[in-house]
Amino acid sequence: MGETILETRNLSRYFGELMVVDNLNISVLKGEVFGLLGPNGAGKTTAIKMLTTLLKPTAGEAFVGGYNIVTEAVSVRRIIGYVPQMLSADATLTGYENLLIFAKLYDLPNRGLKERVYQALAFMGMEQSANRLVRTYSGGMIRRLEIAQSVLHHPQLLFLDEPTIGLDPLARKAVWKHIMDLRTQYNMTILMTTHIMDEADSLCQRIAIMHRGKVAAIDSPTALKANVRTNATLEEVFIYYTGDKIDSGESYRDTARVRRTAKRLG
Repeated sequence: MGETILETRNLSRYFGELMVVDNLNISVLKGEVFGLLGPNGAGKTTAIKMLTTLLKPTAGEAFVGGYNIVTEAVSVRRIIGYVPQMLSADATLTGYENLLIFAKLYDLPNRGLKERVYQALAFMGMEQSANRLVRTYSGGMIRRLEIAQSVLHHPQLLFLDEPTIGLDPLARKAVWKHIMDLRTQYNMTILMTTHIMDEADSLCQRIAIMHRGKVAAIDSPTALKANVRTNATLEEVFIYYTGDKIDSGESYRDTARVRRTAKRLG
């Protein structure tokens, strides 16, 4: 058993009388890719917002890198990166300029900053488009730029909320490769949500399936499938534990609209 980098203890969040996350108990090991799956409204995004200190829990507690997400929020923010569902890149700036803004937000030193920005862009395969306006980028390029922004300060733990939402299969595979490169080259821990079952099956060492705010099952993809039936697919596992069909959001136009305007509870 490896060292734990994230742990939640009965973490809960209510909006008025509406329960969104109900006694969440998970632990994530250093260096692993951990998947958080569930239907829309299951509480995944709300859980991530609490873990990234953007939303205070109603009850329970959680620790990231040993820091309490409420009482030591500043320390938590220093060691995490976060790529939300909604678009976070400024279309009126170049890719390089977007990363410079994030460098200021992370309070990175000016010395060697230019090289660091270009290294982050190159790592995500963006060096040839660094000086183009983001409005000219494809959906896959924008997502890779957003990941480059989030890892500029070399975080220990990276949160990805629907990292390939709305992307075509080729762009999706390119993002997958870069996610795995982050893990292998930087030993970065990654916690991600997704509705794409082959994405979860390919990338994640362990998966927690959420349903109505609770964790319905947690294990490796292989173990989860074996628990349902021989030769089961992860989609069948998802339906078995949640009773819901998977909404993968294949339309990029719809996805872009959702990422710009949605403020979903889960």
